[in-house]
Amino acid sequence: MPTISNETNVDTQLRDKAEAKLQAGTAPTALQWSVSVDALSLLHRLSSNPDNAADALKLLHELQVHQVELDLQNEEIAANEQALVDDLTLYRELYDAAPFGYLLVDLEGKVVQGNLAAAELLGIGRDDLVGHPVSTHLLPESRPLLFGLLQHVAQSGTGDCCVAELAGSAQGSRHLRFLASIPPGSAHILLACCEHTSVNSP
Repeated sequence: MPTISNETNVDTQLRDKAEAKLQAGTAPTALQWSVSVDALSLLHRLSSNPDNAADALKLLHELQVHQVELDLQNEEIAANEQALVDDLTLYRELYDAAPFGYLLVDLEGKVVQGNLAAAELLGIGRDDLVGHPVSTHLLPESRPLLFGLLQHVAQSGTGDCCVAELAGSAQGSRHLRFLASIPPGSAHILLACCEHTSVNSP
């Protein structure tokens, strides 16, 4: 099967790389060996008998290659983990610095997570986002619009949008356009929001 063949190729490449490091003398000199007592006893017995000395050297070489293979695998795991951390940091920075408001809410509209732009659009501090329903920042007559949007998206699984008016804005009447979507099988809804300059515009 192709999968088995691919795994074999990876194992072969790993062994070749380990062999090359040993031959070139670039393998770590202070390897943390994890050889069992039984293996050490076997090596001692083999090396004590001239007839089996070659077998002992061969076994020792196999242990060295295996250890270098483990070191190479650990290096690759560490590199992959660092790459994931770097990707996560990048996407977190993009999320936080986005010009649009992004909110993760439950089916009732309570905020699970939100970015700085969302907090600014709602006129609150970012620390005041999580755990509070988005609707509390809207005029009472606009709250059913947002609630209806969340229910529709949750039931249909398709994205939709609505326009709602903010409550208590010092800048006069302000409307936000909310776009909602829900990933399949998710218990949370993704809300994007932005300033809506004209209620009459589509």
